[in-house]
Amino acid sequence: MLEVKLHTGRTHQIRVHMAHINNPLIGEKLYSKGRSSSAERQMLHAWKLEFTQPETGELLKIEAPIPDDLQKILSEMTDEK
Repeated sequence: MLEVKLHTGRTHQIRVHMAHINNPLIGEKLYSKGRSSSAERQMLHAWKLEFTQPETGELLKIEAPIPDDLQKILSEMTDEK
């Protein structure tokens, strides 16, 4: 599991860089180089977002729990060890 800070807000940069170091994301189809996974989507999750609301200038902080499908994959990986 990694914590990645995006400056552009684009997940593509995570996908490309991880594939470049030969560690594609679980569920990645385009850059996975033939690796398969039981995940039905890319296992990316923005657990925390912070941004300035453009009209009010208020700093907004939003957090979201890990989705069930990602939690299941993480549990399976932990059980394998």
